[in-house]
Amino acid sequence: MSPALAKSVEDYHKGVKYLHESGIQRVPKKYIFPISERPNSSYTINGKPKMSLPIIDFSQLHGPNRAQVLDSLSYACENYGFFQLVNHGIPEEVIRSMVDVGGKFFDLPLVEREKYMTTDMTTPVRYGTSFNQTNDGVFCWRDFLKLVCEPLHDVLPHWPSSPSEFREMAIAYSKETKILFIKLVEAILESLGINVTTKNKTQQQNDDVEEILKEFEDGSQLMAINFYPPCPNPNLTLGMPPHSDYGFLTLLLQDEVEGLQVKFNGDWVTIQPIPGSFVVNVGDHLEIFSNGKYKSVLHRVLVNSLKSRISVASLHSLPFNSIIKPSPKLISEKNPKLYKDTNFAAFLEYIKSCDSTNKSFLETRKLT
Repeated sequence: MSPALAKSVEDYHKGVKYLHESGIQRVPKKYIFPISERPNSSYTINGKPKMSLPIIDFSQLHGPNRAQVLDSLSYACENYGFFQLVNHGIPEEVIRSMVDVGGKFFDLPLVEREKYMTTDMTTPVRYGTSFNQTNDGVFCWRDFLKLVCEPLHDVLPHWPSSPSEFREMAIAYSKETKILFIKLVEAILESLGINVTTKNKTQQQNDDVEEILKEFEDGSQLMAINFYPPCPNPNLTLGMPPHSDYGFLTLLLQDEVEGLQVKFNGDWVTIQPIPGSFVVNVGDHLEIFSNGKYKSVLHRVLVNSLKSRISVASLHSLPFNSIIKPSPKLISEKNPKLYKDTNFAAFLEYIKSCDSTNKSFLETRKLT
């Protein structure tokens, strides 16, 4: 390898913020997607179509409109795989502080950020670039900081200590999103007919639901802070390629800059941010758990030439060592089991050796 080529490869692994700050005028070849995979000019951020996701008002779940909200939740998970969650109860200050401190981390000098660079996907903290930089043939226009959030007392010493307020803000945010996730799981179980609020429930049914919820309370949580700097040729690349999320539910916090696109009825549609809301999406685990009723949907991220964009994804599921399988309560002679049992170790092995974009891993879990 020539010294010049070696230097360019090294630069790619320093991330896109480094490339942006170096003043590049054109996207390097490493980031140029094949024509068929580039953002279609009809569906760019400034074009159409745009879509408003179903809106779930979380505050209405605990009142006389609970049944209607659960119906709306079921419809959104079945037909969109996504919804916007408003009036969720997480204080505005917690949300704003997380976005702010995430931005401050990416403003640190590269020498500070790269302390956390590793290709080891099992570490409690990982700074990196692209989607899966050890396997990506084409790189994405994204840098990220991933934090394992459970068990907090074990992982916290590994989290960045700079900016000085980083740990405090990230702890508050991770705790709030975990509480919200558990409440959403309760609602989702009920929408699937598993956790039905009725006086006629047996003690065994109550115990079963409590056991499921306890497993989620002890479950995994991964926080990914994503940074997408301005890109000189946003029509040639992507911030993230089409993919589905591996876990049970993802709670995504966005700033005001558009970028998220969802595959809906065969088209890529841009999701318009609602300030202070969460975009919530069904993960592969929930599609498996629901035996295919709720859909884990492809999504991707576009970039633009003018503004940087920050998002914070909180990915939740069962504990890392749990077996994920269709709920026995949803299996019957008329509704046979559609997915194999799986676990996190199988997923890690898959993404180390294969292309983890699209819904490729989930496809390997389907029973034929």
